[in-house]
Amino acid sequence: MKESTLQTNYTLNTTIGEIVAADYRTAKVFESHGIDFCCGGKVALSSICQEKAINPDTLLREIEAIKSEQIDRSQNYTSWELPFLVDYIVNTHHAYLKENDEQIAIYARKIAEVHGAHHPEVIEIATIFGKIATDMAAHLREEEEVFFPAIKRADAERKAGNAPSKEDSNVVKESLAKLSREHEEIGDAIHMIRHLSKDYAIPKDTCNTFMITYQKLKEFEDDLHKHVHLENNILFPKASQL
Repeated sequence: MKESTLQTNYTLNTTIGEIVAADYRTAKVFESHGIDFCCGGKVALSSICQEKAINPDTLLREIEAIKSEQIDRSQNYTSWELPFLVDYIVNTHHAYLKENDEQIAIYARKIAEVHGAHHPEVIEIATIFGKIATDMAAHLREEEEVFFPAIKRADAERKAGNAPSKEDSNVVKESLAKLSREHEEIGDAIHMIRHLSKDYAIPKDTCNTFMITYQKLKEFEDDLHKHVHLENNILFPKASQL
């Protein structure tokens, strides 16, 4: 691929995750081009431009245009202390999942029963989301009960000028690998739901519950993207340095 000639802070070797981690507003650019910035955040700009047949100068120009706008300092996530970032993830994204996962699963099963004969894709969607909800519950428990407490203890030791305990270091290392893998699996599953639903297009011969289910699935995906981005591209790299 031809090297970009646009003057910018980024190169074609910069990863998507690095760009969004530095300024979350740039996520809008990637979303507009159908580019995964959370689970696919480790991909370099050169690779994604080639895959999506996008002119790299066009993409970089759109990113720079977003960055030129005045930034909301309250959303400068990379500057947040680890304990604060952890609490934000729990209080915002974990809370959302706990409040919505079961209800979305119930809606998905209901429309599968009612509309499955004419729209067989919703049967598969209900099965996939049911597994997502089950897996996510275990994922959140491990983060809240094991991984996040170890991060907070290790961070406190670092600030006190001490090395983290061997136990906490091992927990962080092992959890990083396991949780990253689970993020990819959940990301692949929700992308399959988007594919099966044809980008959450609502058929004309369906009911209000069908419409609400697809709206909630879209909302779930949007929240997941930000949630996984905060962990994969900001929290996990910081935790690995403890």
